[in-house]
Amino acid sequence: MKKISFIILALTVYNNSGITAQTSNTNCACCSENYNEFDFWIGEWAVYDINDKLLGNNSITKQYDNCVIQEKWASTGKNKGTSTNFYDKTDGSWNQIWVDNSGYVLKLKGNFINGSSMVLKSDLIKSENGSFYNQISWTKNKDNSVLQLWETFDSNNKKISEVFRGIYKKKLN
Repeated sequence: MKKISFIILALTVYNNSGITAQTSNTNCACCSENYNEFDFWIGEWAVYDINDKLLGNNSITKQYDNCVIQEKWASTGKNKGTSTNFYDKTDGSWNQIWVDNSGYVLKLKGNFINGSSMVLKSDLIKSENGSFYNQISWTKNKDNSVLQLWETFDSNNKKISEVFRGIYKKKLN
């Protein structure tokens, strides 16, 4: 009986010593601080406009051993889409690839700015009306909601339009 008690005590001390956690963190390819910068966006969200009208629902989850953030969007209309978001340690940037049910694809790249906003931009896109780029920012608010702002800018960084402004509010379980 003493032998069993000693083994249980030894295993408890070993498991609580931090050795196991430390070993597993050194084997985690995506566990550095940079991979957690966009975690404020993770959750189950109802998304509203500035007049508190429901625009849709968004599910944001962490996947693949902390390496990928997956978004699944469904508007109150017909629009549905998904994005894959990831930190690229080779160039120190955050990236998003968005695809929706209309076939629209958007590729963005950027960084976490001033410890408060994720700001991602597309490459310059040439159109009949001139060149522009998309910029989307996500900012955590003091009330733990998140503001997502999608804007377009011309090649001289002059704002052309606001495409989307959504306020993410966590769903209650």
